Amino acid sequence: MNLLAGKTALVTGAARGIGKALALKFAAEGANVAFTDLVIDENGKQTEEEIAALGVKAKGYASNAADFAQTEEVVKKIKEDFGSIDILVNNAGITKDGLMMRMSEAQWDAVIAVNLKSAFNFIHAVLPIMMRQRNGSIINMASVVGVHGNAGQANYAASKAGLIALAKSIAQEVGSRGIRANAIAPGFIETAMTAALPEEVRADWCKKIPLRRGGQVEDIANVALFLASDMSSYVTGQVIQVDGGMNM
Repeated sequence: MNLLAGKTALVTGAARGIGKALALKFAAEGANVAFTDLVIDENGKQTEEEIAALGVKAKGYASNAADFAQTEEVVKKIKEDFGSIDILVNNAGITKDGLMMRMSEAQWDAVIAVNLKSAFNFIHAVLPIMMRQRNGSIINMASVVGVHGNAGQANYAASKAGLIALAKSIAQEVGSRGIRANAIAPGFIETAMTAALPEEVRADWCKKIPLRRGGQVEDIANVALFLASDMSSYVTGQVIQVDGGMNM
């Protein structure tokens, strides 16, 4: 049984990485998928082809998620192309790490704009559509860093904590319209970025995780599927930590 048959999912920052994994998981469960990224390059085109190969409608859109006007336009175009938007995943994100005393204003502003303001932009644009449908699921991709902080990542942690609070606030505002909002807080996930870390750093991370291993993008995608589908029809305003027990 396809859990998302007939639904349209919009995933931001999904040309690669965790966003791509989510888009493919949704498509495998029957959802048509629109996704955005700053540019739709060869990676984006390949992602579009991989999604479409699963028998659903797929299209990638080049858009700066941090730009309010661009977001309004791209959401309008997606609604025209797909007819509805039932699921929104705010996944777009960047890092610009540094200790607070050395962090520049530009580093702070860039991370807050891409990670947090982009979620405001997309929720603001999508909510009228979901309210008319009287149904929808909004998922903010946060981080365990947004729960417990992390030295050298004040900007990133603040943006992810903001995504959690944003989901809880939206859940309270629009729950009566049948719209749910939740957050996922991944821990140490095996990606191309973490694979580039020195082996001793990776080993140290795993020692702190009760399950003694990093997570897979599939672990995140499975939780996202749960939150996107009717399996979680009575779940809203929650943050689910997918971290192997790292942050209890």
